[in-house]
Amino acid sequence: MKRFNPLLTFSTAALLLAGCATHRAPQKGAEDLSAPPPVTAKAWAIADGRTGNLLWGYNADEPRKSASTTKMMCAFVVLELAEKNPAVLDERITFSKLAGTTGGSTAAVKPGESLTIRDCLRGLLLPSGNDAGNALAEHFNARLKPPDGTMRKFGLDSTNLVTRVNFIAEMNRTARRLGLKDTKYRSSFGDGGTENDRTTTVRDLTRLAWTAMQNPRFREIVATRRYEGDVRTPDGGTRKAVWENSNELLGLDAGYDGVKTGTTIQAGTCLVSRGHRDGDQLIIATLGSESEKGRYVDTRNLFRWAWMKRGHR
Repeated sequence: MKRFNPLLTFSTAALLLAGCATHRAPQKGAEDLSAPPPVTAKAWAIADGRTGNLLWGYNADEPRKSASTTKMMCAFVVLELAEKNPAVLDERITFSKLAGTTGGSTAAVKPGESLTIRDCLRGLLLPSGNDAGNALAEHFNARLKPPDGTMRKFGLDSTNLVTRVNFIAEMNRTARRLGLKDTKYRSSFGDGGTENDRTTTVRDLTRLAWTAMQNPRFREIVATRRYEGDVRTPDGGTRKAVWENSNELLGLDAGYDGVKTGTTIQAGTCLVSRGHRDGDQLIIATLGSESEKGRYVDTRNLFRWAWMKRGHR
């Protein structure tokens, strides 16, 4: 699918969103208003939120790094375990030194501190806690099967992953079962692997988001703007952990109810989101936008265009 200039700046896109006019030199011919809007994302996909089927996309099948959007699968694996045994959500998870010192975005849980699995999922999905991703993988690792030969070949043979490799293998097995043909997980919370390794595609991300959003607990968590969790300290005391959702679309009160952000230097800024209008639903995934604010501009412009294509005003 053809798109316009991918180098649209945030300031220009913001003006478009606000409905402001910009002075432009006369152009030959009329602009094709049926074409997708200009975005900075390197790849995007729009899926029907009711069926999960892809509607439109750009580089929809191009494997890319996808940053913390990986946490959708991490949470989904845990929630599937909880469907088989609901008591799982009440188990307490103690953060190891590895988990509690994980770099990047964090739920700010220290080594030796503990919380319930249900709260750890919130620490994973709201502030995008890398530490929570490692903690969940370590907690469930021994209950799951090890990776097969194919998984080991694409990176799951690393000795650095020994305490959580089975969990990551389960993420990959789940991806296969869901038909995510171009997805390979090497981490429980992000991309992992080498600079050249790729994790998934925007097509696969929309499918994963659609599947995860069928789970009512997942839907409730990703739609939560702010949550206070109870963390137990090593001395037996408790403290409150306050987690704000990193998805700024939720604060617009404009029909958005999920699902996950992601940001790294290599992946760029990423966003998977769901929106509602007049009983209709859409899921949009964008990867590689030029800035944190830019991913919201890209996504909202794509939603506007898609709603128009679907007959909404």
